[in-house]
Amino acid sequence: MADSVVFAPRDWGRGYVAQDPAASAQGTWPALDRDCRWERQKLPRGVLASLSRYSRQPAGGGKGEVKVTAAATVHSAALGADEQLSTTLEEALRCPEQQPRSGERITGLNSLGTPFGAREQEYADDSVLEAGQYVGKGGTAQPYLWMVARSGTVVVAVSVTGGKGHTQEELLPLGSNALAKMLVRVQQQLKEK
Repeated sequence: MADSVVFAPRDWGRGYVAQDPAASAQGTWPALDRDCRWERQKLPRGVLASLSRYSRQPAGGGKGEVKVTAAATVHSAALGADEQLSTTLEEALRCPEQQPRSGERITGLNSLGTPFGAREQEYADDSVLEAGQYVGKGGTAQPYLWMVARSGTVVVAVSVTGGKGHTQEELLPLGSNALAKMLVRVQQQLKEK
């Protein structure tokens, strides 16, 4: 299921290519350690599968590179998927500055959770939006978005980092459209099961 749900470079649109590495290691999932550093850990009990794919749109037309991540985690129970979203909300409070990779950091993180039925959210059982600034090895701050949504036992997520010349307002539709399409794929997969 995770493989069929998670966006590949072509799904993002024209000009997107795979990053290196193109995908996460099998049998692992992302976890934030005590020092606010992201690492891949062995799948915990209750998580059946997790996959992240990393794509990018190279710089061009006077604008910097855009980096995107699409991920899906399949839990054995809805409670586990729900806990993943709760943890996502708490992590931004515990670690408003995070280190995704060596020499990179995400700063000024804010998060907002929106349960199903809220006026602005009727597409998933629960969702979380995080926004902040990504600072790479060059030291220039760029807009960063992390969107997570749950449908039943499946959690899908998208991150978008815009390079020079990209605004958060421009990147938000890119991420939210990808998230919505992955949720549709989840619902189609669940119907077929």
